[in-house]
Amino acid sequence: MTIQTHDFPNAAPNAADADSVLDVHPVAGRIGAEIRGVRLGGEVDNATVEAIRAALYRHKVIFFRNQTHLDDAAQEAFAERLGDPLAHPTVPVAAGSRFLLELDSKEGEAASAWHTDITFLPAYPAASILRAITIPPAGGDTLWANAVTAYATLPEPLKALVEQLRAVHTNAFDYAQQRPEATSEQVRRHREVFASTAYETEHPVVRVHPVTGEKLLLLGSFVKSFVGFSREDFARLFGILQDHATKPENTVRWRWSPGDVAIWDNRATQHRAIADFGHQRRTLRRATIAGDVPRGVDGAPSRVLKPEPVAAVEAAA
Repeated sequence: MTIQTHDFPNAAPNAADADSVLDVHPVAGRIGAEIRGVRLGGEVDNATVEAIRAALYRHKVIFFRNQTHLDDAAQEAFAERLGDPLAHPTVPVAAGSRFLLELDSKEGEAASAWHTDITFLPAYPAASILRAITIPPAGGDTLWANAVTAYATLPEPLKALVEQLRAVHTNAFDYAQQRPEATSEQVRRHREVFASTAYETEHPVVRVHPVTGEKLLLLGSFVKSFVGFSREDFARLFGILQDHATKPENTVRWRWSPGDVAIWDNRATQHRAIADFGHQRRTLRRATIAGDVPRGVDGAPSRVLKPEPVAAVEAAA
């Protein structure tokens, strides 16, 4: 099924801000901009940090080339300038770092399903900062999709429907079913590391961005069900919405070079790696910035399902 969308009301939704102090160059029509002339690190001044935040909210994902001076400590120091960093809840941090997650796809594995980082937690990250270390000569690009324009370009009847929906997000999904090409070792590692603690959170499908006030679609591969829907009806509707959110017109693609840094508004985007580089080495390190508990259009917040909240456990005791 193909959704017939209305024209997005802003003729240039990803235009550069003429008042920005940064040298900003939009990359795609709806999402993404390269920022030139900034040296990232813990020493970035306050005015530049605020300008970077403003560019992030405007363009959803921003790119910085040639940041080869960054090491783990400098990346962590810069992350602390943007907010409160947090480590992944189940995957160990990279060796020698305090909270960086290493994405090392030496076996040709990559996060090749569309997702928003760690949405199985109630207050999932507000932003992610990804630094490229080792990049294949060809392949291994990353795609991002704009969750705000995904909502804005829905037909009005679908907007009315999705604003009422709640979705259950989890890290305890069937990895082998989602990735039938996975090796037994990859399936084991997912079960014993990534899903070592099972999390489930019920989020609104349409959340309101706490900074910009924009409505956006909260979807991605951690979604396992819509509340009140059968498995079959969920699968059909989720497929329609997810395909709409990630259609090419709504995305930007970045070709990595070592030293590149991408920062994305994790509340307003989905992303995925393109696993087209075989067994070549692809190594990046990611910092995430703590976020807030989403609220839907009706103001109702997300709620934890698993592990059970302490108050619920105590009440049942």
